[in-house]
Amino acid sequence: MTRMIAILTASALAAGPAAAATGDYGFFSLRNTDFIVLLAFIGFIAVLLYFKVPAMVAGLLDKRADGIRKDLGEARRLREEAQEIYASYERRQREVKTQADQIVANAKREAEAQAAKAQADLARSIERRLQGAQDQIASAESDAVRAVRDSAVQAAMAAATQILMQQVSSGKRSAGIDDAIEDVARRLN
Repeated sequence: MTRMIAILTASALAAGPAAAATGDYGFFSLRNTDFIVLLAFIGFIAVLLYFKVPAMVAGLLDKRADGIRKDLGEARRLREEAQEIYASYERRQREVKTQADQIVANAKREAEAQAAKAQADLARSIERRLQGAQDQIASAESDAVRAVRDSAVQAAMAAATQILMQQVSSGKRSAGIDDAIEDVARRLN
């Protein structure tokens, strides 16, 4: 590197007297702005090389590349974790859907069982009420038959009493009535 600078400096100095001799200043003259810009650029590059700026820039770029690699690795790892989490959520969703379907099926079965039980209970209740109504009808019928029989007995006794009173004299009436009452009482029991 310093060799290159030395060569450029030597060529610039060597060209100066030759150009001055001819009167044509040419490219390698300090009066030529292009040459001055070239020298300044070469000097700038030399300063950059002396302070090892390209190595520093390369180091920074390498460090940045390593950081990017680490970030990419981290992003890849996070992506894999996200895919695993997503897969686990999909599994959970399928499990929950299966459980929900089972719950619905169980609820349907229970509802059907409860409906069947309610129908059976209703049928038993109706049967009990019908039996109770039939028992009440039978009881009312027997009460009505007994009431009619009692009324008939009372009517018969009243008619018999009246007939006996008319036919029998007053002395025999009380003995005949007593005999008739006893006779009717024996027949009823």
